[in-house]
Amino acid sequence: MKIYNYISLFLVCWTVTACAQTHPSMILTKSGVKKIRTQKNPVIFDQVLDNTIAKMDLAIDAGIVVPIPKDMGGGYTHEKHKSNYRNMQNAGALYQITGQEKYAEYIKEMLLEYTTMYPSLPKHPTNKSYATGKIFWQCLNDSNWMVYTSQAYDAIYNYLTEEERNKIEDEFLKPYADYISIDNPKYFNRVHNHSTWGNAAVGMMALAMDDDELLERALYGLDLKDVDELAKDNDGGFIYEKGKAKAGFFAQIDYSFSPDGYYGEGPYYQRYAMLPFMVFAQALNNKKPELKIFEYRDSILIKAVKSLLNQTNQADEFFPINDAQKGMSIYPNSVVTAVNVAYNASPEDEFIMAASKQGKVLLDQGGWELAKAVESSDAMTFVKKSIEFSDGYKGDEGGLGILRAGDPERQTTAVFKYTSQGLGHGHYDKLGYLLYDGSTEVMQDYGAARWVNIDQKGGGRYLKENQTWAKQTIAHNTLVVDKKSHFGGIYDVANLHHSDPVFFNTNNSKAHSAGAKEANAYDGIEMNRILILWEDDYFTNPVLIDYFSADSEEDHSYDMPYQFAGQIMSQNFDYTTQLPIIMGKAHGYQHLYSEAKAKSSDVIQMNWFKDSKFYTLTSQSTVGDDIILARVGANDPNFNLRRDALLIHRKQSVKSPRFLSVIENHGTYSRVTEVPIDPYTKIAKVKIIEDNALSVRFSIVAKEGFSWDITVNKKSGEVKIKKQ
Repeated sequence: MKIYNYISLFLVCWTVTACAQTHPSMILTKSGVKKIRTQKNPVIFDQVLDNTIAKMDLAIDAGIVVPIPKDMGGGYTHEKHKSNYRNMQNAGALYQITGQEKYAEYIKEMLLEYTTMYPSLPKHPTNKSYATGKIFWQCLNDSNWMVYTSQAYDAIYNYLTEEERNKIEDEFLKPYADYISIDNPKYFNRVHNHSTWGNAAVGMMALAMDDDELLERALYGLDLKDVDELAKDNDGGFIYEKGKAKAGFFAQIDYSFSPDGYYGEGPYYQRYAMLPFMVFAQALNNKKPELKIFEYRDSILIKAVKSLLNQTNQADEFFPINDAQKGMSIYPNSVVTAVNVAYNASPEDEFIMAASKQGKVLLDQGGWELAKAVESSDAMTFVKKSIEFSDGYKGDEGGLGILRAGDPERQTTAVFKYTSQGLGHGHYDKLGYLLYDGSTEVMQDYGAARWVNIDQKGGGRYLKENQTWAKQTIAHNTLVVDKKSHFGGIYDVANLHHSDPVFFNTNNSKAHSAGAKEANAYDGIEMNRILILWEDDYFTNPVLIDYFSADSEEDHSYDMPYQFAGQIMSQNFDYTTQLPIIMGKAHGYQHLYSEAKAKSSDVIQMNWFKDSKFYTLTSQSTVGDDIILARVGANDPNFNLRRDALLIHRKQSVKSPRFLSVIENHGTYSRVTEVPIDPYTKIAKVKIIEDNALSVRFSIVAKEGFSWDITVNKKSGEVKIKKQ
């Protein structure tokens, strides 16, 4: 990928007069305001406008409160300052759209209160961050405040007197921007979602104040001096990843995304980072169109929004890979903003569909145009398809494969993770996968051990169990060797490597396949996995076929966990129950209870129930393999972890094990009629017939006696199926 010479590009178009434009000129513009005021508003826009007016009138009636900071996320002062910046942003939009001065006066009085408080304000008293903030416990939240408030300041710039502007800027806004940047270089000068917010905050306030020096700092960062390449943040990630001592907004765009728009930290953090990426880009596009920011790096910001929308299940919830809170979806303001700005820059049906689902738009000219497009468009159906994303800014650090099949209203989706580490928020889960039936997690990823903004749980921060359980390999659906996590659970080692894609093949409309390799997670062991999402008229829904191989010259113990997190209905093995026994001392096993054990025959079958649906796992086994029914919750005195259930298939003292499994989604249960439909599997057994360097061939036997002979080319992913 070509890294553009953006410094020279910027200098060509840099003039003081270019910045000294009328206001508003960042997100809202004068021409946009005129259009909104003089034309009939689309229905969605009017709904958002009416709701915002109602909320802001209540906020104004409640009065202005600017408390001395003391709390972390979820605490009173934290949440009050959050509501303040959101209210100011809304008030700015309402002032421009309605012309009512009460909204401008509200912002002015609020800013003057902050201006009075700020000069004597010390660092936040919690001191819990590598970059402790002023108004908030971390500079990240201070940057949130500035991104939102810059829009409000732009909206009322001409309402303020010159004396008022000088006071607010000189005594508050400029020193605050200096604190976020100059006083916190490890926060501001890195490639990370934190710094994206920091760069956008300083840059947008620079545009609002027409401050050239601040804008240059935001775009290119501070001078990189005395870089400590071993410095880490609170999540254990390096400040300067893999020697990338780059800084500024253009560096964020260059290094944060793969050429496909995939964001290395995963979709949970991407949806958070897209707001500053997109609003700063929109402000730059309006105030400095010469930069052609939305064309930069082959329109990567538009690709990034599309990538984000594709990393969702049937309920439009993001796949919880790496550190992620489950249930986060396309509906929060950050994604609404990303979709609005993307449509404004590149009007495409995919963004209209997303906005139609969200039912919200921004109160600016871009939101107005998108609302109009939603209103005038015919009923659309956007069917998500199988897709692969590369990882790494050059696209050469692994990838993410998403296989989709079945009814568009209830798609089966397999998410195959063969990415790089994912910075400090990454997990040790090479070649792991998640499986969805619609929005139901059939095989889950635990996500993060964190209660976001819930003060009772560690102030809303990541809990220690995030490191000791959620990030560990055993918390995922991938192979664990000798009860140790990939790379020994050591970030510094994991950060040096990535898995390698082998193929992603959708040529067979009935059997989409993906294959990947991991050769560094364990010394002397190469692991390969192939996933096939297969459709056949015999089955009610698509079936997932999972082949996993590990090759070593030495004997090891291998654990294959299946994170079903449901209610067991039946199984084909006789197990022995016992009082819960803690399964280990480290690498996540210290948080697992063994609740039952069994020895396997040549096939393992387990049927479980979840979300009123029935699923069955059928796996090939060697007679005598261990089966462990386990549950999360050991060594968890504060009850921070969910008590999720999993099955572990263990092979001991073997060199090169093979795992072949099929997961069938086959039945439903009505809680109205209390009648189950197809609660039992149709599969009798699975077996590997032939396995060599070029292909693997296996058989799936139906209970009715016939079978399917399936051959997969290990190089191309071509799938051949014969029913016999």
